[in-house]
Amino acid sequence: MDSAAGETAGDIAGDKGKRIIGVDTKNLIAQSMLQVSHLGKIPYGGFVKTAKDFGVSRKTVHRIWAEASKQIQSRVHVSKKDRVKGFKRNDEIQLDQNRVRALSVLERSTIRKMAVKLDLSKSTVGRMVKCGILRPHTNAVKPLLTASNKLARMKWGLTHVQPVVHNGMLKYHTMHNVVHIDEKWFFMTKSTDRYYLLLDEEEPYRSCKSKRFITKVMFMCAVCRPYFGESGDVIFDGKIDIFPFTRQEPAMRKSKNRPRGTLETKPIQSVNKEIIPAIKAKWPDNISKKIFIQQDNVRPHIMHNDAEFQSVANTDGFRFHIICQPANSPYCNVLDLGFFRAIQSIQDDKLATGVDELVANVQTAFDELSAETLNNVFLTLQGCLTGILKVETKLHTLTKKG
Repeated sequence: MDSAAGETAGDIAGDKGKRIIGVDTKNLIAQSMLQVSHLGKIPYGGFVKTAKDFGVSRKTVHRIWAEASKQIQSRVHVSKKDRVKGFKRNDEIQLDQNRVRALSVLERSTIRKMAVKLDLSKSTVGRMVKCGILRPHTNAVKPLLTASNKLARMKWGLTHVQPVVHNGMLKYHTMHNVVHIDEKWFFMTKSTDRYYLLLDEEEPYRSCKSKRFITKVMFMCAVCRPYFGESGDVIFDGKIDIFPFTRQEPAMRKSKNRPRGTLETKPIQSVNKEIIPAIKAKWPDNISKKIFIQQDNVRPHIMHNDAEFQSVANTDGFRFHIICQPANSPYCNVLDLGFFRAIQSIQDDKLATGVDELVANVQTAFDELSAETLNNVFLTLQGCLTGILKVETKLHTLTKKG
């Protein structure tokens, strides 16, 4: 009876219900037996006592002592090593890399497709991904750049580099007098979202009349690089303003929410906002008033020779110039590069049930962002310009050599 119970409590690895003893415990058992032994012999009751002390079977103690005795007779240090080793298949399936390279990107989109094309099981391909033989990759569509686009990007990057070498390196202009403007849609809610719930919590129910027409408002944002003092204090946070594309109009008919004629905020498709007055109102006195307004090349934007713009471009001591970033280069604008995403990450955490609340949430998110966050996006912009110059310069050199 004791023998059967001892075998159940043993340390045979891999059998269900049996205990696996760690190598540290095995060494402690061996050391305990050495302490009670006399001339290589264990006194009566020593095996039983050791088995009770460590909660193992007598058979396990006998086996550990037998291995320790062999080490003593061989005049080596008594030390137990872990016998549990990882399972190794002798007939492990090898991946044919040539067959993988022959597959198109569409045939590699899922584990199921790859398994069929490689004549393997899904679990085998899944294990190959888990152990690192295959790696998952998320691929995004990139802008199609023509030769003229690439040349314009390189020239654009060079215009931001100072013609002075400092410590063996070229430096970028501070960009304090460049105002980036752009537009973005902000939605009332997402069509699909992720939440983490307790096991007994009910799933939230969200609904709208059409997932294709979720309420949204377009905003125009204007920012420039923040200006910090020598001690690190913020002199100018660089946030000019964010303007919603909305208008107030009376309700055409009554409803359960409001009577007829109540003024409602409605989103509109386009608007002509006065960016220049906002810049003048917030622009600090100790920064150059020669200001460049950077925009993309969409048609609704005004041109540099616009009559209304020219009438206010050189007033109150300011000199405004409109510049357009290179085509197909959204990452040359700090708003598309990361600042809009920073606003949206805060706005997504705020509940909105109407256009007014959505506008207020976006404005609050814009106000909450710090000058350090905006400055970090400008540093990222400089990193992008450095990457453009490295790639385009290399391609231009290879083309000349060819």
